[in-house]
Amino acid sequence: MPGNHGAVFARTLSALRDVRLRSEVRLTEVPAPTRIAPYAAALTADVIDIADPDDDLATGRFVVLHDPAAPETWDGQWRIVTFARAELEPELAGDPMLGAVGWSWLTDSLTHRDLGWTAEAGTVTRVVSESFAGLADREASVEMEIRASWTPAAGDVADHLRAWADMLCTIAGIPPLPDGVVPLPGQRR
Repeated sequence: MPGNHGAVFARTLSALRDVRLRSEVRLTEVPAPTRIAPYAAALTADVIDIADPDDDLATGRFVVLHDPAAPETWDGQWRIVTFARAELEPELAGDPMLGAVGWSWLTDSLTHRDLGWTAEAGTVTRVVSESFAGLADREASVEMEIRASWTPAAGDVADHLRAWADMLCTIAGIPPLPDGVVPLPGQRR
């Protein structure tokens, strides 16, 4: 459908706005990058502790890009670019498998929702903070950051948002919902 890309993107944006997620995930639409693709949308997410809603367990950003020219590196017209961060238990700081495990949380989330993807790329970073001198009484902290991008091979982009939110909950330490359980209406934000 040449010339209809704006309408296709508008439908995709509407579908993203209608996504229902777990009550722990708070989505907010934010300004999208403007120089990467002709069409873009961005959402931030915070995963909260239901018992203490002021306690953010994880945070992230989900960006959907659409370029009808299908850039070669994308391997398609759509691209998803994400970021996720959460604090982990300090004893995980030295785990040599932490990066591979973090990446598998993303791919497992996509696979669990039967989604296809291609041209994936990304990094998993651990940040260890140790305090000294006047702050020496603070425990060491460990943060994990997962930066990833991929091209959806099939399925609705909104399903990729759901899978990414699943991964965000995983790094926040929230167990997955049992199979067949879906969020109730109104559990979007």
